[in-house]
Amino acid sequence: MKIGNKELQVPIIQGGMGVGVSLGNLAGHVAKCGGLGVISSVNAGYKEPRFGADPKGANFFALKNEIKKAKTIANGNGLVGVNIMTAVSNYEETARIAAEAGADVIISGAGLPLKLPEYIEDTDTLFAPIVSSGKAAALLCKNYSKKYHRLPDFFVLEGHLAGGHLGFSYEELVCRNAKSNDEILAEVLEAVKPYEEEAGRKIPVFVAGGVFDGKDMAHFMKLGAAGVQIGTRFIATAECDAHPNFKQMMVDAKAEDVRIVASPVGMPARALYTPLLKRLESGEKFRALKCNNCLTACKKGDNIPYCISRALIEAVQGNVEDGLFFCGENVHRIERIVTVEALMKEILEDAQKYGM
Repeated sequence: MKIGNKELQVPIIQGGMGVGVSLGNLAGHVAKCGGLGVISSVNAGYKEPRFGADPKGANFFALKNEIKKAKTIANGNGLVGVNIMTAVSNYEETARIAAEAGADVIISGAGLPLKLPEYIEDTDTLFAPIVSSGKAAALLCKNYSKKYHRLPDFFVLEGHLAGGHLGFSYEELVCRNAKSNDEILAEVLEAVKPYEEEAGRKIPVFVAGGVFDGKDMAHFMKLGAAGVQIGTRFIATAECDAHPNFKQMMVDAKAEDVRIVASPVGMPARALYTPLLKRLESGEKFRALKCNNCLTACKKGDNIPYCISRALIEAVQGNVEDGLFFCGENVHRIERIVTVEALMKEILEDAQKYGM
């Protein structure tokens, strides 16, 4: 499949998962299998010795190294991307560094990445916004076309069943009245049509959020999607960069363990109901040991119940008591930890059975 001036052998994107869940090892092995492996930029340098004193420098240093690591593992196969939330501090600088370090793609959501084309100008890096509505897709296409005379290389459509921060209201998620992926996909495909005609090329759309297996993949591709993005299932792989405890929690999770939680960044999120969340419900605080201003949207101060960065770092390090473990709605369907190669083979073979 041609995307921009690059070739993607397998239409599977591994979702970017922070903090540190998807770094160079996971992304590199997904790319090695022909897919698009994605590194999360959020606090990528949390393991660096200088992270406490210089989080910005540590994150930039680590991001460059993780891109290099992933590319080395991929050995010329697939694509290596970086997920950069628009809510992160130093967004522009992070995007520029990722592009200069050789990222094939920057995927960006948690807000509208209106200026992203500007930051990767004169590089070989592709860009893809994450959207949850046709309205957002149309707005971005209009903005990019008018301001930069270019269009997204593709879109990632993220539905309400995804893990982590979500582009839906708390009410839509809890009451389960958000639009389905099928409905949003139809909206987005319709929204990009005029811009495809203007550009004389397709703008591929990849569906994410609750995508679990090859049957799902075949379903969305029959509806016009170019492929899918899958996050949570890649946590339960041998190559995932997270601690084994994190992976085992995905395997052990039950449907009733999944909750919609409030995040200090002002967006609802989906996570496992762990000891930390239970303590927060009882009024306990879990604040930053030292705030590194990692997220511009974070509601800092005494009113916030917890530091999301600290909680996510505890999770990726395997601290079950103090960690915040993001996951998708279908986490309970994961049965075991497998290799990336075995997972991708299973998804592709199932998709072919269902007529992909």
